[in-house]
Amino acid sequence: MEKTVTLWITEGGDSRRLLPLTWLRPAYDLRCGILTLREKILRAYDQPEYALECRPYLAEYLAEQNPDAKVNQLPGGTVLAVNGRVLWNAELARLIPLEGPDRYYRCGDELVAARLSGANLAAMDPAEQLSSKQLPTVESEEVEATIIKWTWDLVHHNAHQIIADFPLVATAGAIEGRVMDGAYLVEKGNICLAPGSEVRPGAVLDASGGPIFIDRDATIMSGALIEGPVYVGHKSAIKMGAKIYEGTTIGEVCKVGGEVAESIVHSYSNKHHDGFLGHAYLGQWVNLGAGTCNSDLKNDYGQVKVMVDGDLVDTGSMFVGAAIGDHTKTGINTILNTGTVLGIGCNIFGADFPPKYVPSFSWGGAGGLQEYRLEKCLQVARRVMGRRQLDLTAAGEQVIRHVFQETAGEREGF
Repeated sequence: MEKTVTLWITEGGDSRRLLPLTWLRPAYDLRCGILTLREKILRAYDQPEYALECRPYLAEYLAEQNPDAKVNQLPGGTVLAVNGRVLWNAELARLIPLEGPDRYYRCGDELVAARLSGANLAAMDPAEQLSSKQLPTVESEEVEATIIKWTWDLVHHNAHQIIADFPLVATAGAIEGRVMDGAYLVEKGNICLAPGSEVRPGAVLDASGGPIFIDRDATIMSGALIEGPVYVGHKSAIKMGAKIYEGTTIGEVCKVGGEVAESIVHSYSNKHHDGFLGHAYLGQWVNLGAGTCNSDLKNDYGQVKVMVDGDLVDTGSMFVGAAIGDHTKTGINTILNTGTVLGIGCNIFGADFPPKYVPSFSWGGAGGLQEYRLEKCLQVARRVMGRRQLDLTAAGEQVIRHVFQETAGEREGF
């Protein structure tokens, strides 16, 4: 039967809580588990026709990346507006179906979804982030949902989401890649090796604690140790002798070595060498120099506080690593304190801990910070992306220029 309801995927309110990861993308394009938050929504609703809401400065760039979707344009008929910061699944989609009367759905004080039509839909501003303040007076319903509010929420839910996503995208026990002599697969029935993937001699994939999915054309080099649940994305490489612990997601086209635990590497980023990365989230086009390490546990075992959009927030957790924005690089032996935030477009180096909060487009480290020249940053971005046969488009460049201006006040004290 032809669907008459359009899914409207929104950023779901305060995306600034997820900075610096949301400077260059909508909140629903962050990854948690194997899939992005948007991909979870589309799978939960069997990929119906959909439209996208985002902050205005991202609209042209997002439309360029999604030519078949309307961006900040509401279609007619009936719309089911969904909070893109929710971890959607088939059960939640069953509780909030596409069809039905106008209604909005809450989880406590958070809006989860709103089904709107006619005058109720016409009252909405498609360029405004979905919130209860916008909604007309319609019937409401309470539902249970997991909502991503902070960057560390993505990391803390990652292991469970790998397990939840695995049956949606992989076939347990399907070994379609190449397993070379001397490689070991433990609990083979909980492992999926996609076509073109390769596991080299001496590597160990141990899925006794959760599933392991090695995606298409990914390579697990000799001596690498992987303990599930873990996802390794398309064309990514796990380097020789690497130790990848449970709850880790490596997106597409990454090179990862050293020791990684309960972390997310979004895609197109490198941690090529030794060094520890724990309870961290790396955006795109990040490069960590040899020996770069981050702390994810305070020496007093206390709860970690993180600077978010100018406020110091108590995470309520003992384990919080770094959040590193797109196009940021670290020099060799860089050490990052517990709960460090590095903005986008930074170049961080030096022998001591840099500040726990480093504004976007910063150059330096513990010895002091100065503004990273925008034109130089863009030049490096073009060069790095070109090595992966991708272009920094005019729309993408404009987004970076916008963020440079928006974050200028944070660099005034340099």
